[in-house]
Amino acid sequence: MKESAVKPIYSITPFTLLDYPHKSACILWFAGCNMRCLYCYNPEIVLGKGKLSFEKVFEFLHSRQNLLDAVIFSGGECLLHKDSITLIVEVKKMGFLVKIDTNGSRPEVIQNLIEKEVIDYVALDFKSMPSTFEKITQSNLFVAFEKSLYLLQQSTVPFEVRTTIHSDLINEKQIKKMISYLEKNNYVGNYYLQFFVNGVSTLEKLGYSNRELEQLDLSTTRIKVHFRG
Repeated sequence: MKESAVKPIYSITPFTLLDYPHKSACILWFAGCNMRCLYCYNPEIVLGKGKLSFEKVFEFLHSRQNLLDAVIFSGGECLLHKDSITLIVEVKKMGFLVKIDTNGSRPEVIQNLIEKEVIDYVALDFKSMPSTFEKITQSNLFVAFEKSLYLLQQSTVPFEVRTTIHSDLINEKQIKKMISYLEKNNYVGNYYLQFFVNGVSTLEKLGYSNRELEQLDLSTTRIKVHFRG
């Protein structure tokens, strides 16, 4: 097969037990993103160019059939690429479970994938409430995120909601508003708070982030809050 000139994948993590609940997986890191989150620790992926074609990715995946349970589509924003649906369909045909890591900015793609029944798990990033969304993400895509949340709730696809916390950007009052927002939108399940890792390269130079939120019991009767990182 002649390799195409289009190279959407920045890199592959060949093995992980941490990123898909109770499954062995690999991660496809898609280059490019439509957000510029200040705390983003993948600036080389978000701002860089892809290095691997779909042909190279399939070559790798064929070598992992019956060895890995799942393939994780991440980035950047994996659903931006015009052929992401085609790739996901093909990966599903190979017998892998498919997990999507997404910022929720492409609800129309999520709807298409739900209708095709080709995704098995979704991690949806809840960046912040509308009042700080534009500052943190450098985008105006909150309404798109809302649509994605709604679509996933109407579907039977298992999914989690997660938020990255930098103490300069999201404080206790704001995170409680986010939990309240999820409750008002009838979300029931796990909500993961991922602490910013100090000392890594990020899109914006940020100060030290503390972990004071970790001392709080933020869970409600319907939402179980977990801390990561």
